[in-house]
Amino acid sequence: MRIILASPEAKVWSSRKHIPLGLGYLAAVLREAGHDVIIYDASIEDVPVTSYIDKAAAEAKPYTFIGITATTPLIQDAWEMAKVAKDRGLITLLGGPHLTIMPAESLGPEHPYVDYTFKGEAEHGIVAFADALLKDEKPEDGAIPGLNYRHNGEIYISPISPIIEDLDSLPFPAHDLFKIDHYTNLQPLTDGLDPHARSFTILTSRGCPYQCIFCSKPVTGNTWRGRSVENVIAEWRWLVEGLHATEIGVTDDIWNLKLPRAKDICRQLVAEGLNTVSWTTVHGMKVNHTDAELFHLMKAAGAKRVGFGVESGDPWILRNVIRKGQTLDQVRNAFRWAKAADLQTMGFFIFGMPRDTEETMEKTIQLALELDPDLANFMLAAPFPGTKMWDMIEEEGNVFADEWSDLAIHDAKASFTIDDDSYDPELVVKKWRQAYRRFYLYRPKRVWEKVSKKSFWLDLPGTVANAYRFFVGNDEQTADAKHAARTA
Repeated sequence: MRIILASPEAKVWSSRKHIPLGLGYLAAVLREAGHDVIIYDASIEDVPVTSYIDKAAAEAKPYTFIGITATTPLIQDAWEMAKVAKDRGLITLLGGPHLTIMPAESLGPEHPYVDYTFKGEAEHGIVAFADALLKDEKPEDGAIPGLNYRHNGEIYISPISPIIEDLDSLPFPAHDLFKIDHYTNLQPLTDGLDPHARSFTILTSRGCPYQCIFCSKPVTGNTWRGRSVENVIAEWRWLVEGLHATEIGVTDDIWNLKLPRAKDICRQLVAEGLNTVSWTTVHGMKVNHTDAELFHLMKAAGAKRVGFGVESGDPWILRNVIRKGQTLDQVRNAFRWAKAADLQTMGFFIFGMPRDTEETMEKTIQLALELDPDLANFMLAAPFPGTKMWDMIEEEGNVFADEWSDLAIHDAKASFTIDDDSYDPELVVKKWRQAYRRFYLYRPKRVWEKVSKKSFWLDLPGTVANAYRFFVGNDEQTADAKHAARTA
């Protein structure tokens, strides 16, 4: 059976493009089961998905169904893709984070072009789904955990698909199906882009046991599961030696939860001679699962940059609101150890969490200046359905979102308010923009770092546009913040 696995285009924040690794896993299990699969990532394709569908039909080798993944900000784009595929006669299946949280929404009367939705990890379920179609059976008759559908006007919601305990049992993602030359490197927007990178990502574990109120983990869950060191190294070898990766990104929620295992991975990379390709932790490492030795081992293993989820510089916000499970001293130690190991550092900071005030956000700016990472990413807090933060705002405030896409975390505007007589959405945007100015614009060292890079001048129009967006803003952003403040 011929199958398309697709990802809509992310149109928020930047032109950075990373491979949709989740689709790589699904393609791998389907291919292992004997199906013919392609991956369509709208972010890097020059033609619409219908071009592939029409070409296959003209060659009398049509696709049977399309599986589309979607996060909350991209669900509307997923619906549009499902509609054009359905118009071409394909069966449509939607999965991913948003569908796991809200599986019934896409099966409502507003979306007749969506045939099925799936919630949870789908590697086992999607094979059962495809096998049923191959046998001309209805997938819903097979009682597939996680599969949701409509029948006679009623929507049937299945229990969530069980998490996969033994990750080593899964084949490696179908990295070879990605048009890797079309993707940019793994460094954030402000660090410039390499149009010729061969940047792959790897997932060494799934899940995270921590309970940060802004974090949504609907698919991978709160239970951490790590792959064996041997299994990770085998995939790493394929990326380096087989696919000639120029950079690798570790995209776990928390790859260093088990500190001895993280160290073992680094030691084995050195022992196997796989430390010749630089790598980075794309998502923030947990600072309370580190020590000085880990960073020295990472450096020896080829690591170039490490990222940390700092979030806030106010201890009370960190402990009682975000519930991060870390202290500021642990943050300081992690940065100090990483720098001592000659690793570049990256910090993630959030502005506008519930209960944030001018004083708490000022502490966050001060901490960013003190830590002085090579790269600071300042983000505006955005609620997502299924998180404790969403529930809190639903109860105590108001979400400013006409569409799901309004919740993109890198949008330069306030997305909610809290009715506690102190939360000020307009102030949040002001302090967020102030953080960028004070970290990057008001320090000669940082200005020189940027203007001395070739990438700064190669894309000067883009550089100017982004500088204006972060440092100045536009009328729409200001109006959004003022509207939120007035309605608070």
